[in-house]
Amino acid sequence: QVQVVESGGGLVQAGESLTLSCGVSGRTFRNYDLGWFRQAPGKERELVASITWNTGGIYHSESVKGRFTVSRDNTYTIVNLQMNRVIPEDTATYYCFSGPDWGRGTQVTVSS
Repeated sequence: QVQVVESGGGLVQAGESLTLSCGVSGRTFRNYDLGWFRQAPGKERELVASITWNTGGIYHSESVKGRFTVSRDNTYTIVNLQMNRVIPEDTATYYCFSGPDWGRGTQVTVSS
């Protein structure tokens, strides 16, 4: 059974940094895209960042480009999201995904 578990959320002040980490276990093959979505109350879910499994192509949404960086380990079992210069609009629940499998989310709250 595949498990996806996020960690690293919390309360930070605007302008600070935070790192989210995600561990994937129970998967035999590596051929799944990895990344992070987020959803704020009353808003639609947004793809924040992703890594394509076969090309290694990296995507960051326009709202986080230049501030956030997604990365993975060589075994495709860990995917991190480095969040720099956070702003109150980054407040959301952040969900890690590995292919069709998702974690339960970790809350990030940015105070102004």
